[in-house]
Amino acid sequence: MKFKILASLMSVALLAGCPATDKKSAKAQGKKPDASIPSRNPAGDVTFQGFVGRLKIAVATHDLETLSTMMAPDFGYRWDATPEGESAFSYWDENNLWPRLSALLSEPWSEHDGYMVVPPQVVQDANYNGYRAGIAMNNGSWRFAYFDPAPPPQQQ
Repeated sequence: MKFKILASLMSVALLAGCPATDKKSAKAQGKKPDASIPSRNPAGDVTFQGFVGRLKIAVATHDLETLSTMMAPDFGYRWDATPEGESAFSYWDENNLWPRLSALLSEPWSEHDGYMVVPPQVVQDANYNGYRAGIAMNNGSWRFAYFDPAPPPQQQ
């Protein structure tokens, strides 16, 4: 009987010294994350994919109200001065750019200068001179930042 009690007490003492399986994160312990670990690719992020999915639907259906809520306050759509009363939507209507935007949004996204951009040629070719679109993280939310042609030659 004494042996059983002694064995039980020793077991309890040994188990009490074992590390817990609930480990705290590096952030909770006040440590910085390992800088050698690359950041995750936003293109694979569920919130990014959801945003792009909603953006594609809004563009395909010309849902101006939804698009307005998805666009950055300083949305870019042209390089010159905006004429009085013109909006990105009226510009796209006048220049029949809706199909081009819709096709562009189906391209693979790449990271470039703090934006997720399409088409990939924007990143791969410094002389790319076609239309491009960009999405950026703004205050924790994705925002449609721009859809415009290549910059004029003096700005490239």
